[in-house]
Amino acid sequence: MFFVLSKLVWFVIQPLVAVALLVLLGLVLLAFGLRNLATASFVVSALVYVVVMFSPLGLVLVGALEDRFPRPPLPDDVTGIVVLGGSFDTRVSKSRGNDEMSEAGDRVTAAMAIARRYPKAKIAFTGGVAAVFEDDIPETEAAERAFLSLGLEPERLILEGRARNTAENAEFTKALVQPKAGETWLLVTSAFHMPRSVGCFRVAGFDVLPYPVDYRTPTGPARWRPAWADVARNADKVQLAIREYIGLAAYRLSGRTDALFPAPASSAGGPIR
Repeated sequence: MFFVLSKLVWFVIQPLVAVALLVLLGLVLLAFGLRNLATASFVVSALVYVVVMFSPLGLVLVGALEDRFPRPPLPDDVTGIVVLGGSFDTRVSKSRGNDEMSEAGDRVTAAMAIARRYPKAKIAFTGGVAAVFEDDIPETEAAERAFLSLGLEPERLILEGRARNTAENAEFTKALVQPKAGETWLLVTSAFHMPRSVGCFRVAGFDVLPYPVDYRTPTGPARWRPAWADVARNADKVQLAIREYIGLAAYRLSGRTDALFPAPASSAGGPIR
């Protein structure tokens, strides 16, 4: 129920859909002769559109997520690498018969680079069917072919194909790999997604070392300069940020994470909130 509800709510509140709904509301109000309310609806929709398309809002919001967990130095030994799904466009992969990576393909390539550095480390890829209203394939099908084609030995690959969200990624992967005390497992996912991911793994009792990849924003003054040649990129960042912050709130309220905005562990061993 949580999975389906989250998909439905997100469809309605994503920025460009919200703009379209506000315009539609204005037209309905206008049809009923409520000119003042219709005008207000049109003005709000225009303001939202301008902010989403032309401001640095998305860069700033996504950047805060990405800066939460700095990439750590790699340890001397790594037992395994947990790679969260989201790296493949399964809709395209299914219809074309090719395993096409999404914008988050860095998750796979970074995991392979780390795996070559640690030849005994396992790779545990977790990702099932995320579609709600259409038939799709588990992401593990594309991941298996991709990792093996990149040269990973089959015995080093662990596939978890039931998880549909981040909380299930943590729960099902822990049950599958059964991590032991003293082992080092890296968690590889997009930097913007790392806070929510770490919160889920903490609740699941799976101690991981966060290793963020797939950065979407620059640092420094460049973060305040939105793209002008392709303003759709600005809208993408706003949409990505809103989705992730809503996800953080929903996961915390439902007990799927240990904090509203999970942070790296302090030197004393306790979490910083």
